[in-house]
Amino acid sequence: MASKRPTSARLACPWSGTDPLYVVYHDTEWGVPVRNGPALFAKLVLDGAQAGLAWITILRKRNGYYAAFAGLDPAKLARFTDRKLETLMLDPGIVRNRLKIESARRNACAYLALEKQGIDFSEFLWGFVGGTPIQNQRTAMAQLPAVTPEAEAMSRALKKAGFNFVGPTIVYAFMQAVGMVNDHLVSCPRHVACARLAKRR
Repeated sequence: MASKRPTSARLACPWSGTDPLYVVYHDTEWGVPVRNGPALFAKLVLDGAQAGLAWITILRKRNGYYAAFAGLDPAKLARFTDRKLETLMLDPGIVRNRLKIESARRNACAYLALEKQGIDFSEFLWGFVGGTPIQNQRTAMAQLPAVTPEAEAMSRALKKAGFNFVGPTIVYAFMQAVGMVNDHLVSCPRHVACARLAKRR
């Protein structure tokens, strides 16, 4: 199936390719600032599931994750029993990796622990970029780093709080996706669009 992108989007970031699912994700979600705590938690779990895989793999299974993990609601997910997690090893709608499956519950518990301390998850994460999206000016894919000092700091803090599958590379991909950094190439129409969204929030 061919991409339905408008002519104005022909200069979109090359990584989004022509797969319709990837095109829509790039054109509507990637880089849009997300400030809702549970939504940030859900995205962090999905990015952790991506470890060692291509994001398109998780994108294709995203609905499966929401179905299998109680809508990725941290309060519900934290109550999953060992037996429940074991049954998920048979679910073809997710990546059937035991460590990643167990990590989802562990991270939900860590999220709730922060909440119990009165720490807002969104404010906690956005604090690593000073509360405002970093507006990068990349002109080529080769300029996109795998990690940054901010991602390394966030990774350390998340690990200290009890999260796992939150290495700095995973965390930087997460930061790009939820708009903490604007890493659309300057030639991509979404660069300006995401920058405008950042100013409204």
